[in-house]
Amino acid sequence: MTSSTLAPGLADAARLTPAEARSRFRAGLVTPTAGWSRGYAQANLIAVPREYAFDMLLFAQRNPKPCPVLGVLDAGEVAGPLLAGGDVRTDLPLYTVYADGEKVTDTPDVREHWRDDLVAFLVGCSFTFETALQDAGIRIAHIAQGTNVPMYRTTRRCASAGALSGPLVVSMRPIPAGQVADAVRITSRYPAVHGAPVHVGDPGALGIRDLDAPDFGDPVAIGPGELPVFWACGVTPQAAVMESRPPLAIGHAPGHMLVTDVKDAAYQVP
Repeated sequence: MTSSTLAPGLADAARLTPAEARSRFRAGLVTPTAGWSRGYAQANLIAVPREYAFDMLLFAQRNPKPCPVLGVLDAGEVAGPLLAGGDVRTDLPLYTVYADGEKVTDTPDVREHWRDDLVAFLVGCSFTFETALQDAGIRIAHIAQGTNVPMYRTTRRCASAGALSGPLVVSMRPIPAGQVADAVRITSRYPAVHGAPVHVGDPGALGIRDLDAPDFGDPVAIGPGELPVFWACGVTPQAAVMESRPPLAIGHAPGHMLVTDVKDAAYQVP
């Protein structure tokens, strides 16, 4: 990846270690994390009260494409193998707090909202395979344009689990038509971070009316000869929270991920 493929200022962020990146976020830096700590996996966060934890685990098991679980912390735990010496309450750049399914706030520090009965799930993120796409010469529009990845609620329903139900959420990257097959092949080798796309082309087939009006993140420009390619997205559990309305839930703000200590290659299959 050359500096010409990065938004201004992102080259330095790509060279940071995960611990260095997390320290920046802990100090208050708020920014989407696509392109940060090149070569290291990123993860979505969703934390729910213990009484909802089994339902969330079952929801993930029944919907492995959007909800591939990389790790689960015990109730009240804030650190684990994916972030040695870290803290899931402070080490992401931005969080979203929900009460009864309604967004209460976006905040860079959730310690005041945290409870000892919260169980944190770390879910695979498609930012993880973006390095492999770039290494193959596939431009990532939101990184090049310096924006957050666009994400959309779809009309596809996830399999319900206990008290949880909701729609599939997808992220979108415009890919030149001649490189779509390569993008499918490359990302299919990363099943732990959503794997191959769920749809290519017409957004209407997913119930998406306007690519310029994402439900989360920012719109990106789609160039001539590019097709919209959609991957399952780890914001899906938050869509389930919004629909199912548990009394409390804490997630990453979409696009503002946990940068883990695990190499991308650890989630690649032959």
